[in-house]
Amino acid sequence: MPAMYEAPQTATTMLVTAMGLIDTFDPTQRGAAIIEDFNDPRRLEWDIIPRPDRTGVPLHMLDRHQRVLVWDLIRQALPQRTFTKVLAIPQLEHVLRDYEHDFLGPALQTWRSSESYYLTFFGHPGFEDTWTLRFLGHHVCLNITVVEQRWISATPCALGQQPTEYSGVLHPLADDEGLGFELLATLDDDQRNRAVIHAIAPADFVTRQVPKIGAYEYPDRYDLGMPDYVITDPDRAALKFVKDHPSGIAGTDLDESQQHILWRLVDCYLERLPNETAEQQRKLLRDHGIGEVHFAWAGEQTRGRPHYFRVQTRHHLIEAVNSVAGGNHLHTVLRDFDNDLAAGILDGHADADSQWGTAHLASRTVSSAELDPGLG
Repeated sequence: MPAMYEAPQTATTMLVTAMGLIDTFDPTQRGAAIIEDFNDPRRLEWDIIPRPDRTGVPLHMLDRHQRVLVWDLIRQALPQRTFTKVLAIPQLEHVLRDYEHDFLGPALQTWRSSESYYLTFFGHPGFEDTWTLRFLGHHVCLNITVVEQRWISATPCALGQQPTEYSGVLHPLADDEGLGFELLATLDDDQRNRAVIHAIAPADFVTRQVPKIGAYEYPDRYDLGMPDYVITDPDRAALKFVKDHPSGIAGTDLDESQQHILWRLVDCYLERLPNETAEQQRKLLRDHGIGEVHFAWAGEQTRGRPHYFRVQTRHHLIEAVNSVAGGNHLHTVLRDFDNDLAAGILDGHADADSQWGTAHLASRTVSSAELDPGLG
């Protein structure tokens, strides 16, 4: 398992850029951006709604040079296609500001902004150290944890788009949603009956924003702050996620062309991982075979109406939901059953198979006579 997350080159380039960025911070910026306690419970928060209590330093508090460094840091962590999605999504805030002016009023001028995105470091980036970079705002949440300058966990990675059905040309998540529709359109009646698990879509992710996915999960009745789309308790039961019993249709029940679309969909979401780890995880999924990939759909089956799909593999869960605002407000996420927020690595993989070992860090500041008096 640890090999799936090895990305030493990415870890090192990110570290150098992070240290360079931190060196430019004034005391106020540093205090906002760095939470020294890596185990601070706020590290586990990753919802993608606008909130007034965000931790971190917002882009609007940084000068031009610092913002360039922030984007360079994100670019080093992500493949180019995903990096450009993360660049594009905040620009839709300007579209939303126009859409929502009559609804939310003049305060929208400061709230819907492409600079209301927050950078936080948990721990302190350093050589052979463990730290998390979180970049968070409306419809973007990147959780990138670097462990001992060797392993990287980059999930949950949540991206959203609003609007999805409009006349503009910015459609950063066209494939993330569209490949699900493309696969659905190829299914015959029997396949569709197995793939579609319920006629009603959830309001948001079935696994919600739990830090670690449990053996089973139920969706909430409505999305936080948006009770205009509500589902019932029977709907919640029908949409239930069970880790050991994947819902929907297995990849082996698809023909070759359909399997190709399913692999493209999986790869689209794996592109949210650093290239070094994405390649390893992509290969591992192929080695396990298409039979361990399941595709499930819920809700209506046309664009612009509430819908949802998920893809489950041995190691990953993909969720895409577009229900609120009449199916014009998309949330998507890639999750890792074992290693969201680096939980698996932190629970023992790193110390058990470390290139350096944490004892090396401690030994730098303790006398050899104290560490091992028998050697004298």
